[in-house]
Amino acid sequence: MMDRDRNKTLLLELQRAAGTGNGRCADCGEPDPEWASYKLGIFICLNCSGIHRNLPQISRVKSLRLDFWENDLLEFMKKHGNLCAKAKYEAKVPAYYYIPQSCDCMVLREQWIRAKYEREEFVATRVCQDPCSAGSREGFLWKRGRESRQFQKRRFLLSAREGVMKYYTKESRGPKAIISIENLNAMFQTEKIQHAHGLQITYNIDGQTRNLFVYHESGKEIVDWFNAIRAARYHYLRTTFPTVPEPELIPRITRNYVKEGYMEKTGPKDAFAQGQVFIGRMDEGYEVRAGLPQGVHVKKRKPAITVVTPMREFVFICENDREQREWIDAINRVIAEPLTGED
Repeated sequence: MMDRDRNKTLLLELQRAAGTGNGRCADCGEPDPEWASYKLGIFICLNCSGIHRNLPQISRVKSLRLDFWENDLLEFMKKHGNLCAKAKYEAKVPAYYYIPQSCDCMVLREQWIRAKYEREEFVATRVCQDPCSAGSREGFLWKRGRESRQFQKRRFLLSAREGVMKYYTKESRGPKAIISIENLNAMFQTEKIQHAHGLQITYNIDGQTRNLFVYHESGKEIVDWFNAIRAARYHYLRTTFPTVPEPELIPRITRNYVKEGYMEKTGPKDAFAQGQVFIGRMDEGYEVRAGLPQGVHVKKRKPAITVVTPMREFVFICENDREQREWIDAINRVIAEPLTGED
């Protein structure tokens, strides 16, 4: 009993030890992980421990607080740790590769863990692909139709060298759409698409924002597509903005929505038919306010927000006070963010 308590105390001390990286999950960065893989010598969070349980040949997990730790396992953990594992398993992670966080969907986190420990894709002996070749891919994805809302199998082709992504229907001889990598974005939207591997591809054409909703049965395949799009985007950004420091480029490769949801829109009869509002910087005359502009009245007694642009004001009606606060905070974050050359 004394050994059990002593080992538990030593493990928790090891988890908190400075300079080890053990204070955050080795795979998703969640703080204060309370699980560990005693085959890999890493400290991980509860969610990532569930993924590790599906890799019994590579990883075996125990709770720091609930399980008994033998002396030899404790010594193994002392000799290893998160920084040690990172040096081995993340030695050559490409700049374009998306490293998931705790808030990301399951398929991203699972494939990151499998890529690291099962396939050892980033160990020092692996040869790194250049972004141009990594950003080229061809295959089939299930795409949701605009009218039928049913998913149909479509062939997609991505070429970083040509700077485009194309997709084809059975009926079309040529590509149904040719999408420039310049304004291509991809993000996982599992709830919206109602599939665990759901990916939303967004692009601009003729001033309009278009969306493709796709998935693949294989988690590895859809994550490989996601990172191929990121590689193509990285190649484009690196080529187009050669003087911009890499830490500034990486967040621009692909981006998630700051906030997404429904609001009711009102406005003058000559409102833009584009279905979108460009939001620039505060010092350029952009602003968001709670409530309605002076002299404007609406029938519904619900909280409103007014988005002020140099051209005109846009009025949106929110469902409740919480939604109003969240939309104001989200738009303020965008307004406060400096525009880049790409923007």
